[in-house]
Parts: sequence; C-alpha cells; structure tokens
Amino acid sequence: MSMLDKLKNMLKGHEDQAEKGVDKAGDTFDERTQGKYSSQTDVAQDKLKDQFRDQPPQ
Repeated sequence: MSMLDKLKNMLKGHEDQAEKGVDKAGDTFDERTQGKYSSQTDVAQDKLKDQFRDQPPQ
C-alpha cells in the first residue's frame, strides 16, 4: 500500500477538512513567495484535492 493510499484511508470522511488544509497551505505558500508561483500553486492544489475526493480504487 502506497503512502497516498494510506493518506486517503485516513482522510476518508474528512475530505472537506483536507481541502481546507490544502487551501490554507497553498495560501500560506503564496503569501511567503509574494505570489511568484501562484499559478503553479493553484494547479498543485487542484490536483491534490482531486486525489482526496472519493474515487474508485485504480
């Protein structure tokens, strides 16, 4: 079992809280880098949120 699978199992049922954490981390990163990488940060946030949403196993 990969680390991502373990995280998904731990966060099951708490997807909203995980998404809030991803948003907060991305916003903090943007703040510290003065928005220099904001477009890349937004893409990374979206991809990470997609990983935590309910998806059937692959």
